Amino acid sequence: MKFGIDIGHNTPPDTGARGLKYEDNLTLDVGNRVTAKLRALGHEVVLCKPDRASSVTESLSRRCQIANAARVEVFVSIHFNAFNGQANGAEVFAASDTGRRIARPVLDEIVKLGFFNRGVKSGTHLFVLRNTNMPAILIEGCFIDSQKDISILNEENLANAIVKGLTGQVPTIAVNSVPDEENNADTTVLRLQKTLNRLKITDSNSRTLVEDNITGNATRSATQKLQTIAGVPANGTADKTTWDAINLILAKRVIRLNHAGGPVVRYLQHRIGVSVDGVYGPQSEVAMKRFQKQNGLVDDGIVGPASWQKLIG
Repeated sequence: MKFGIDIGHNTPPDTGARGLKYEDNLTLDVGNRVTAKLRALGHEVVLCKPDRASSVTESLSRRCQIANAARVEVFVSIHFNAFNGQANGAEVFAASDTGRRIARPVLDEIVKLGFFNRGVKSGTHLFVLRNTNMPAILIEGCFIDSQKDISILNEENLANAIVKGLTGQVPTIAVNSVPDEENNADTTVLRLQKTLNRLKITDSNSRTLVEDNITGNATRSATQKLQTIAGVPANGTADKTTWDAINLILAKRVIRLNHAGGPVVRYLQHRIGVSVDGVYGPQSEVAMKRFQKQNGLVDDGIVGPASWQKLIG
């Protein structure tokens, strides 16, 4: 079957809700897992999230256009809810009888994880369900401002539930293609050198590192420079604390105003030329908007996928 997978939001200014977790991070994580699992089962997947958009309306329109042009058989939009800290549970929206028949088993599998069943609901008011030419559903996995839901949420389990609801199957082999660098276990010197170059961290002579897999003075001095920026012990050795900071930066999490992000925000502040304190405050937001404008991006101050792409690729 040919699925259109719409990873909700993640296209500034189209950004998601926030609560105990960020919707953009979760939709990206779960959406990537669902995509990998469907492909492992032999299905074709068309990714419907646009790389960029100048408005929320354009973001939504382009998702529908991608799905319609590719003539996907089923369109699946992945989202998470937030409301008042008390509401909880999972729900799936559909705008046609066929869509409701697809939605029901997906919701049934999700509630087996322990979420309250909020039902299959009419989605005739939702842009992406109104403007796609094929059966379509929009999944609200849970409420990210609900401690009850967050205590249940496991991204891998949720992705398995969605795939099983859609296909009746889950992969019998592990899916290792979820691109989340925070969990990257590679701590080789070569990866360190490649990463320092990618992050534009030079050695003590302001030179790009030679990627030779040898720990020399240049690599140690560049490592120490990054450690100072990230706010971890600056000993020039890529220990676990340093790798944790590196991987968190490479994970490219969405950063918004007043986000206290430790090494991630400190690195961002270094790159955009403001005081490094680890808190994404008004001064950092202004500098990020300037960076975005200079690079042809929507200057909303939200550090999302497009901004990270310009920063570190």
